Amino acid sequence: MANQVAPRGFTPKRHMNGSPFNGQSQLMLIPSSDGTACFVGDVVILQGAAAAAGVVVNGVPCEGLQQVIKASTGATGQNIAGVVMGFLPDPTNLALRYRAASTNRLALVCTDMSVIYQVQEDAVTTPIAAASVGLNMTFNVGAGNTGSGQSTATLVSSVVTNLATAPLKLIGLAKVTGNAFNTAGAGTDPGTFEVVFNTGVYMPNVVGV
Repeated sequence: MANQVAPRGFTPKRHMNGSPFNGQSQLMLIPSSDGTACFVGDVVILQGAAAAAGVVVNGVPCEGLQQVIKASTGATGQNIAGVVMGFLPDPTNLALRYRAASTNRLALVCTDMSVIYQVQEDAVTTPIAAASVGLNMTFNVGAGNTGSGQSTATLVSSVVTNLATAPLKLIGLAKVTGNAFNTAGAGTDPGTFEVVFNTGVYMPNVVGV
């Protein structure tokens, strides 16, 4: 049975110590200066400054909140903040399930670097193989689904490396019904894998961002 092609970005599953993911997150502001739409399951990076005094978004005072923006494809380095788990409601548009480009939106971000996520590979070129487990990877951000509000980020299957700057570490094949390593060849049958962040601003002993 072929793997289902259904990228959903980064979905938290559990912690590295085996405990279940409990849904905890940090409130952060995606500022209107960011011209890229952001979705549930997208990776975000620190923008570099906290929200200023007087900034209020949908009635919530934001002074001092960390600001984040959607990561770019192939993001490396130590400024990854985490993954978007959801957004506070926009009272002017309660049906809006994502953060529209160039708008202020309060996001709930999982910042725990010990969380293991499930994410699908792109399988554009060389599929991820069993020998790649334990190595490091990067990701495509994807455009996102404006109907569901879900990310379409995927693993870059052709970039499996031992470089310490790669943002993700491959834990293994996800235990999902029907999921398997891609044996059909490039461009088809993408597998779903478990990863943990290899770099990030909340890792121990990293420089401040």
